[in-house]
Amino acid sequence: MVFNFEQVHNYYERLVFEEVARRAEDYPEFSAEMLGDVACVALNRLPARYVRHDVDLMFYLTEHERRAIEASLNEGVGAAFEFVQERTNRAIR
Repeated sequence: MVFNFEQVHNYYERLVFEEVARRAEDYPEFSAEMLGDVACVALNRLPARYVRHDVDLMFYLTEHERRAIEASLNEGVGAAFEFVQERTNRAIR
C-alpha cells in the first residue's frame, strides 16, 4: 500500500503566513528572517489543527468557531510581532 501525506497540513499555517505578510508593511524594519520568526512564534501559540483540505474544516465549523479562530489568529500574530520586536530591541542594546 502506498501512503500519500502531502495534503496533510496545519490549517493555521497558511492563515498565519498570509497575516504576517499582510502586517509586514507595518514593520518595515523587520527582515525576512524576522518575519519567519514571527510566523514560528505565532504558530507555536496556536493549536495544531491538521487537515487534508481547508474546506473540510470550514464546512464543519460553526460561526462562533470561525470567529474564535479569527480572534486567536489575530491575537497570536500580534503577540508574535511584539515578541520578536522586544527580543530584537534587547539584542541591539
